[in-house]
This record gives sequence, structure tokens and C-alpha cells, in this order.
Amino acid sequence: MMGESEFMEQSNEKKRKIQLIVKILLAAAALGASAFLLKGDVWTFWTWWLLAAVMGFAAMPVTGRLFWRFEDKGWIFSKVLAVAAAGFITWFLVSIKLVPFTGITCAAVTVICAVLCFLLLKKESKEKIECFPVEKISLVYWEELIFFLAFLLWTYVAGFHPAAYGTEKFMDYGFMEAMMRSTVLPARDLWYSEGHINYYYGGQYFAVFLTKLSHTKVELTYNLMRTFVAGLAFAMPFSLVYQMTVDRMKGQPKGEKIKKRLPFIAGFTAGTAVSIAGNMHYVIYAQIIPWIQKLTGQEVSSYWFPDATRYIGYNPYREEDRTIHEFPCYSFVLGDLHAHVVNIIFVLLVIALLYVWLRGVRKKTVSAEVSMKDGSFWKKQLLMPHLLVISVLLGMFQWTNFWDFVIYYVVTLGTVLFANIIRFQGKIKKILAVTLAQMAEIYLIGYLVILPFTLQFDTMIDGVGIAKYHSYFYQLMVLWGLPAVLTITFVVSMLWEKLRKMEHKSLYRLMKAMRTADLFAIIMGLCAMGLVMIPELVYVRDIYENGNARANTMFKLTYQAYILFGLTMGYGIYRLLVVTRQKIFKVIAGICLFFLVWTVGYFGKSVNSWFGNVLDPSGYKGLYALGYLETDFPEDVSAITWLKENIEGAPVVLEANGDSYTGFERVSASTGLPTILGWYVHEWLWRNDTEDLNVKSTDIRNIYTSESEEQVRTLLKQYDVSYIFVGSKEREKYEDALNNALLQSLGDIVFIDEDSGTYIVKVD
Repeated sequence: MMGESEFMEQSNEKKRKIQLIVKILLAAAALGASAFLLKGDVWTFWTWWLLAAVMGFAAMPVTGRLFWRFEDKGWIFSKVLAVAAAGFITWFLVSIKLVPFTGITCAAVTVICAVLCFLLLKKESKEKIECFPVEKISLVYWEELIFFLAFLLWTYVAGFHPAAYGTEKFMDYGFMEAMMRSTVLPARDLWYSEGHINYYYGGQYFAVFLTKLSHTKVELTYNLMRTFVAGLAFAMPFSLVYQMTVDRMKGQPKGEKIKKRLPFIAGFTAGTAVSIAGNMHYVIYAQIIPWIQKLTGQEVSSYWFPDATRYIGYNPYREEDRTIHEFPCYSFVLGDLHAHVVNIIFVLLVIALLYVWLRGVRKKTVSAEVSMKDGSFWKKQLLMPHLLVISVLLGMFQWTNFWDFVIYYVVTLGTVLFANIIRFQGKIKKILAVTLAQMAEIYLIGYLVILPFTLQFDTMIDGVGIAKYHSYFYQLMVLWGLPAVLTITFVVSMLWEKLRKMEHKSLYRLMKAMRTADLFAIIMGLCAMGLVMIPELVYVRDIYENGNARANTMFKLTYQAYILFGLTMGYGIYRLLVVTRQKIFKVIAGICLFFLVWTVGYFGKSVNSWFGNVLDPSGYKGLYALGYLETDFPEDVSAITWLKENIEGAPVVLEANGDSYTGFERVSASTGLPTILGWYVHEWLWRNDTEDLNVKSTDIRNIYTSESEEQVRTLLKQYDVSYIFVGSKEREKYEDALNNALLQSLGDIVFIDEDSGTYIVKVD
């Protein structure tokens, strides 16, 4: 007879085989779906997915050490850490003129980083340090599948509207093309040929770095980079909140099924909240109000998805105070590849590093007997690997998105302060001394590593102003009331749980009594609330003073507040539902979950509005970002293609200049070739010299319209113009004043379209 233990072993083995078969089938289905949905683009998609996987695997010896308390050893975060390290080192070496910015350089630096990680792996093997999640390979599988599917979802829908045209896309795409042409950094400004790019170009740089590394084309990777970020913006919150929930559930008198499933549910909710969900504006203005109107026989209001980001100052309209309050889902749908979008993945990496650092360091309470005069004491405080890595990443933010440097420096301060209160048992002098020293260290390292950028960058900030206008309270509640209510409920529940059990109440004892996951959720939630409130008090001054003074400040601060709120809700809702005993807190958490799920409808609404019927695969256009040239600029497409295929380097190509967000600058944006002057408001923001811009605008007009050959040749020589482009926008702007005869006499006509009349002159 078969023994019970032997029977159970065979049963478990059979179960494992079935699970393995299911996983293989799911992976095959995912790969098959990607091939079917993406058609010819699937090769580029697979290339980037595999590249990220290989880079992440190579970086695991480092990531595994940093995230050794995570069950997955930081698998998903390893991809981003690898991209950040290899990309940043490449940029640094190029910026200080040690190496050229080429595909070979990108590959060489990446390989060297991988070799160093391999050497570290050999050392870890000797020390018997486990940096790969061998025991949790199933978790890694599910995380990788989640990332692949999220990446695929966003890539597929992007293929219904791939044009790098409209909003900020000309700038973002043009930056990429300019850097692809350049072997030095910063690259020449495509819209200000006499200078280099004077903006936070780090986000577009990383897109170019991966493009050169993977030997792919900007025409495809412009869209692929934004969907790559969107996929990670789902998978990274999943991993972080999964781990936070696992940590909190340890020791809980709950069933094994709950402990096993709850982290997945919480992590999935966090990924949804950050990457896909909208805000309550959608629920109220796209769902509830139209429903009431329909019931009462009124005309039902239509809903345009950007309204959720242009609400304060627009509904009702306030001429003196129009603001912006975007969030990731809107950015991913719209398709801009701006600084704040690409930096999402690096922001999430910093947040995860702060959590794993807090989790480890709070357990190492420092004895009151240890003197601050002891050199070993300060060595331990200032040589913490996590804080050193965070320092470099925060420094990098000054180049990828400066606003995030300020925001997450403060978030880091809050985390460090809370940790030190626990570590030094409430001793105020040590808490303040160590916190100030660590924050000074972080600032100094961040300042030093980014010097190649800041030494060549002219700030656009013109001080800080006091907010003259303020948002209506009900509007703040519409946009951020849901996560704020959850955060406040969570904080109150923590105080209720801990304070009533404490005989001697103090901030130190309160924090010590909290689990790390609970404490970190509170930090994120409170920081998010602070970011929402700051624009109600002050704003950073720039060129947008008339009617839009608070817009940029509110935009950048509340964007990060949304991410922090999403993580807080993903964790906090289930923490209240499952662990907290008070029914009122459970009810509030349940209501918050209901409305959070409802806001996901924003994704469907915005996708349908922007991309059309994505349920019909036949509507998929592909990832090619320049397809709009055929439809919107048919007279110029052949000439632009000629420039892309025949011009090396970055000679100046003159085209008519125009206002921001218009079709002007389609040549420089599509090719990366610099022109004398591009989008006016953008260069005004980057240079803050309108007199110079006005002179250049006049000079461009004179080149195209002047009757004096001597004047035209003088101006061409002054601006080192190599080619003159005459196409649809030039004819539109200068009309009959356009002096074609003179322009064509200035050199060789290297291209002409006999049908449209568009031509290119190579200046003698």
C-alpha cells in the first residue's frame, strides 16, 4: 500500500507539473498575442523586452544586495537600475568628452557594467550571499508576465495613434533625433542652432541610449519608450506593494490563502492605480452628472478626457488662474515623451529603495551609549549603500526632471527623519545631527555627479512667488479627495491602534510600534498631501505669469502626488480591509476601493477617444512615428525623407519658424537637424531672451523675402546655414513675399518635388 506521505508527494509533484504546463502555455499565448497584435513591430518590441530582461539579469548581483529583503530580490527594479547605471555612466563619460556618443560606446559601457556585476556575483558566491530569487522563481515569472502584458497593452493601443505630432511631441521626438545625430552631449539645439539643448533632456536621452544600444530606429522607439515606461509603471508598483503587504501580513493570524493571495491583489491594485486609473473627475463629470441629466430629461454633457487635467481654472473658467494637474494614464494615452514621463521609472526605483532601506535600518537601533565623536559611528551613518545609490539617482533627476529632484529630496528627508527617530530612540540631538549629515551628504553627491549638466545649463527659474489665487475646495476634493480620505483614514486608524495601547506616549514609541510597511505608507500619503497643498501657498516663477502662474508648479508637484497616492491606496485599502478591526475603517476602505475601481473607466474612455476602436486589430497602424507626414504634410514628405537619408551630422537647415504646438518646425523635428529658430515660447522658456528671439525671427523672414542678395548671403553666413528648405509652411507664412528666384540662386538645388514645388537649396 502507498503511504500517505508518498501519496502526498506524488500529488504535489503532479500539481507542480500542471502549474508548469499552465505557465508555459500562458507565456506562449502572450508571445503569440504580441506577434498577432503588433505585426511587423513585434521584432522591435521583443528586442526591447529581451534587452531589458538581459540587462536586469546582469544587474541582479547589485540589485539582489540592495533588495535582499524582497522576495523577488528586486527583479523588476533591476531592469531600471541597469538602464539607469549604464545610461548615466555613458552620459557622464560623453559629457566630459572622454568618449563619443555612439552605439559602440553604449554597448561597451553596458558590457563593462555587466562584467563588474559578474565579478561581484563570484564574490557573493564565495560569501554564500543569495542575490537571485531561486526559491521565488514563480513570483519572478508572474512579475515578468505582468510587465510583458502591460508593455504589450500600451504598445498595442499606441499603434492606433503613433504620430509624433501635436502637443509636445515635436519637441520630444526632435530631441531624440538630434541626439541620434550627435556624438557629443548636450546635442545642438534643433530650434536654436547657435546653442545646445538647454532643458532637462535626460528622459529623451535614455530613449536614445536604448535605441542606440538595441540598434533600432527612433521612428519606432519614440513610441516604444513611452509604452516601455507605462509597462514598468504597472509592474514596479506591483512589486513594491506586493512586498509591503507580505511584510505586513507576517505574524497575522490569517489563513494561508489570504496571506498568499492578498499581496498579489494589493500589488495589482497599486499597478492599476499608478498606471491605468484616472481621478474622480471622470466619475463625477463623465458618469454621475450625465446619469442625473439623463434621468431628469436634460441634454447629456459630453466628456473629453483631457478635462480631468484642465479643471481648476477651466470649469468654471478663471482668466487669472488656469492650472494643470496631469497624471500617468493621461500621459501614456496622449503620447508625449516628456521629462516627467520617462522619469516615472526612476522615481519608482527611488521610492522602492527608500522602503527597503527603511525596512532594514530601523531594526538597527543605535545604543544611547555610542558617542557621536566616535569615527566609526559616522562611517556607518554616511556609508549606507542605499542612501548612496539614492544620492546618485536624485542627482540624476536634476537632468531628467529637476522638479523630481526637489520633490524626492524632501520625500527622502521625511523617510530618513522617521527612521532616525526610531534608530536613536527619540534622542533629539542625535536625530537632528545624523539627519542633517545624511541629507547634506545626499545633496553633495547629487550635486557632484550631475555637474557636467549643471555647468552648461542656464536655469529657467525666476524665484518663488506667493500664490495670489487658490483652488476652490470642492475642486481639490474632486481631484484628490479620494486618496486624501484614504490616507487620513489610514493615519487615524494607525493612531487608534497604537496610542490606546501605549502607557507612555511619544513620537518615538508611536513610530517604533508601527510596522515598516504601515510607516512607509503614511510617509508616502502625507508627502502626497503636502505636494497637493504647496501650490495653494507658493509657486515657482517662470515665464508663465499671466493667468498660468501656478500651472507648472501644480503640474509637476501633483503629478508625483498622484504616484505616491496610488502606492498608498494599493497598500492602505487592503491593510484596512484585512488587518484593521474597526468596522468604520473597513467601510471607508471598501468605499475607496469601489471608487478607485470606478476611476479605471477613465482608461477606457480616454483610449476610445484618442485611439478609436482598439478592439478591432485591423485598425492598428504600427509604431512608425512619422506617418503623419504623408497625411498632414504631403507636399514636404519627400524632401524631409531626402534630408533624413542623405545628410550626416548636424548642419543648419533653415525653415520658417512659428508658434509652439503648431505644424511649424516639422522639418527640424522630423530630422533632428538644427534650424535658426524654432517654437517661440519654448525657446523663450529655455533662454528667457525675447529680444534675441525677435531678432532671429526677423532675420529668418529677411532670408526668405529680401530682394537683396548681399543681405541674404550675410545672414546665411552669420547663422552658418547649409541648406534652405522651402515647402508648404514657408509658402503659407510668407505667401507672395517669398523670393524663390533669389533663394534658388544661392546654391545648388539638391532636391525638388515637381508636383508640390517643395525644394531644398544647398548654400554655396
